[in-house]
Amino acid sequence: MQLNHQDLNLTKAISTNFKELIQFLKSTDFSKAIIIGIALSLPIIIGLQFGLMEIAIALAFGAFWSSPSDVSGSFRHKTIGILFSIALIVIVSFIGGYLDFNTWFLLPVLGVLTFAISYIAVFGFRASLISFSGLLALVLSFAHEADRLETYEYAFFVGLGGLWYLVLATIWHKINPKGQTEELLTQTYQQTAEFLKIRGKLIGPNSDREQLQAKLLELQGEINDNHETLREILISSRKSSGRSAYQSKRLLVFVQLVDMLEMGLANPVNYDKMDVLLNNHPEYIKSFQNLLFEMSKQLLLISEAGQNVHKIPKNDALISCFKKLKKDISELKSSSETEDYEGFLMLQNLLEYQENQIEKIHKIKWLLANPDPRDIKFIKKEVAKRFVTTQDYNPALLIRNFSFKSAIFKHALRLAVAVMVGYGIGVYFDFQNPYWILLTLIVIMRPSYGLTKTRSKERIIGTLIGGAIATGIVFITQNTYVFAVLGLGSLVLALSMLQKNYKTAATFITLSVVFIYAIIRPDAFTVIQFRVIDTLIGAGISTVAMLFLWPAWEFMDIKGSIEKSISANRVFLSEIIDQYKKKGELPTTFKLSRKNAFLEMSNLSAAFQRMTQDPKSKQKNLGKIYELVVLNHTFLSSLASLSTYIQNNPTTEASSRFSTAGKHIDENLGDTLRLLKTKVSEKDNTIEDKSQFFKQELPKFTVENPDLPTSVHPKLERQFQEAHLVREQLHWLFSISKKMLQISEKVNLA
Repeated sequence: MQLNHQDLNLTKAISTNFKELIQFLKSTDFSKAIIIGIALSLPIIIGLQFGLMEIAIALAFGAFWSSPSDVSGSFRHKTIGILFSIALIVIVSFIGGYLDFNTWFLLPVLGVLTFAISYIAVFGFRASLISFSGLLALVLSFAHEADRLETYEYAFFVGLGGLWYLVLATIWHKINPKGQTEELLTQTYQQTAEFLKIRGKLIGPNSDREQLQAKLLELQGEINDNHETLREILISSRKSSGRSAYQSKRLLVFVQLVDMLEMGLANPVNYDKMDVLLNNHPEYIKSFQNLLFEMSKQLLLISEAGQNVHKIPKNDALISCFKKLKKDISELKSSSETEDYEGFLMLQNLLEYQENQIEKIHKIKWLLANPDPRDIKFIKKEVAKRFVTTQDYNPALLIRNFSFKSAIFKHALRLAVAVMVGYGIGVYFDFQNPYWILLTLIVIMRPSYGLTKTRSKERIIGTLIGGAIATGIVFITQNTYVFAVLGLGSLVLALSMLQKNYKTAATFITLSVVFIYAIIRPDAFTVIQFRVIDTLIGAGISTVAMLFLWPAWEFMDIKGSIEKSISANRVFLSEIIDQYKKKGELPTTFKLSRKNAFLEMSNLSAAFQRMTQDPKSKQKNLGKIYELVVLNHTFLSSLASLSTYIQNNPTTEASSRFSTAGKHIDENLGDTLRLLKTKVSEKDNTIEDKSQFFKQELPKFTVENPDLPTSVHPKLERQFQEAHLVREQLHWLFSISKKMLQISEKVNLA
């Protein structure tokens, strides 16, 4: 029996690993790496055949340098990014051809060029990748030794190589136009499934809620990143004849996933209170967990189905779990105990949230099953475009960021100095390839200390592992063709792993460099030796630079992230209050405020994660900041609960007490923002007065509360559900906003 159990685990592990391998081979990262491999190898092969190696190398360099900006996003944006990369590498290659100066004059020129190219990153993520292309061209210009080609000819062929890569990328996009969209949707299904699974674990009374909440925060950030990319692809992408039916359907699937994240985050119950109320009814908790776990499983099955309609899971298991839970809750309602009735109201609201989730899953399945377009209500293009985050490319950004308040300015300056020092060391000690130090610097140095430190460590480990493997292979064989195959294969694997596992990527990068150099030069062991030394020097310089050259510790900037998150939550709260009063169809501004609140919460969570990676001495007020991050997340969770309820249920007329409660919560948020900015709070009404209002005017559910009797007529049940949920959330929102205000009074984040 033990053997059978072990066999079962082994079979499951093999199956999981095989699925992951297939998913990796189908990924856009792997296909892009293959394209780069073709773009590099084909010119080299032709160059060897016709004796035009210098032209071939220029073409290969151009293709390689223009590839970084080919990242997830609309094809139009990718094309523009690649074209800008081509323009930059042509200019840099032309300038680099004339950098044959005395070392002491070359160093400041190199520093100025590095700063100017790095500074382009002020225009956003894609611009930072274009900047990286320029830095690669600058550093590797030292590797180019002119023989037959003039500088302008070399720059021309570099540009031609970039266009060659663009042609290949375009051809692949025409062959597989849906690949990127399907991969991102698959990842989003899986991440949303994990989100629901963690939510299910949170309900359990014995769960480690602090650890699970931390996982939710991190996961929510990853999901929001995917959401942003999908918005760009599905909304910005257009055919000449308009948006395709495929894109329109996938956009509707994406909308369901966005709603599922909101409902997954929505928390209509206070877990601690639920633990007390349902202490004698653990079976209800188990039933809820089973439903959430089944929804998670369904999303995973949908992710595995892809575009295969026949693999989409049936609804039977999901419906069965829901019916059982509904029956269990109806039995709790019949109890004569007041506490049980409040438990019923709490669980009934939670049940209806899960019913809405099930409807979303059903709609996703229906949309994936290719229904008749005439049966689908598509989203208007004009409305959808408002949800795409646009990047500001105003040249004035260059001026606005030209100060030590800008993280990009400090990073560009820091990198420029590090590059000058690295090249100076390489020349002074007469290293074989000083530019390898520079390559290490531009690859691992990032604006944040934490990411740079992580990359440095992974780069060193990867280089040492790669060096050891390469040494073993060189001992075994000296065959040039073997080196060529291993070099190209290692490069493809390295490029495909860059985003997923940088340590592994660094290992394969080292292998590819060693094997490619081993073809050109017979002293492979010397190449390995210098590769390791240069990497260690580059990592050391980057670490010292991050510590002492205009350091950008996260505690300096996190206050801004907290303020943006609170402000976004405040706008979302205002939209919810207005919608509760006015009723009717949701305005676009409501959905935009929701998107912004989720996005800013994700940014705040990412900023806090970066802060935890800074040196301990630089983690100022870490405990208080963590409290503010968690409170912001909990506040958004409560807002999502109200938002979800009013979107999916008819509501009664908003009372003046509701409006006053909303006003008090908003005032607390306003006071918190003022304290964070100026340390001055305008207290026209004290916290105690507001607290008294909530106790007297919005009493919670108790036996003595005449508004909420222990037995109700079925027709009034819906009103009591609404009253219970709205009051609970208003109390919760006020309590959170009060805590945020109190923490802001005690801590100085300036």
